[in-house]
Amino acid sequence: MNDDARTNIGTLAPNSGIPSPAELRDQIERTRDELGQTVEALAAKADVKAQAKEKTAVIKSQAAQKATLVSDQIREKVGLAAHLVKGKTPDPVLEKTAQAVAQVRESAAKAGQYAADNTPEPLLEKAGQAATAARANRAPLLALGAVVVILLLVRRSRGRRR
Repeated sequence: MNDDARTNIGTLAPNSGIPSPAELRDQIERTRDELGQTVEALAAKADVKAQAKEKTAVIKSQAAQKATLVSDQIREKVGLAAHLVKGKTPDPVLEKTAQAVAQVRESAAKAGQYAADNTPEPLLEKAGQAATAARANRAPLLALGAVVVILLLVRRSRGRRR
C-alpha cells in the first residue's frame, strides 16, 4: 500500500485502484467463507471422537470383507474336499451313510419333540428369547466363533511344533 492510499482512506478517488464498497463486501464475504472452511477443517482435526468413529467404521468394514473372503475360501475348500471324499467313497458306504443320516435325523427330531413336550414353559420362553437374541446378533456371534476357531488352530499348530 502506498502513502497516497493511506492518506486517502475513506475517500473515493476515481480510477485510483481503491475497491468499491461492493467489491469490499464481496471480498469480506469470500474471506468469511474461507475462514469458516478453515475453522471447520480445524474442528474436524480436533474432533478425536469423530476420527475414532471413522477409523472404527473403516476397520469394521475391512474386517467384514476379510471375513467374507475367508468364509468363501473355506466353503470352496470344504466343497472340494467333500467332492473328493464322495468321489473316492464306494457306493455301498454312501448308501449306508445316507441311511445312518436319515436315522440320526429321525432320532434327533424325536428327541427334540420329547424335550419340547417335557420342558417347563418358563424354560421354553427363556430359550426362545436366547434364540431370538442370537439371531439378532448373528454377525458378532459368528465373528466370536471365528476368533475362537482361529485361536484353537493357532494353539494346535504351536503344540505340534514343540
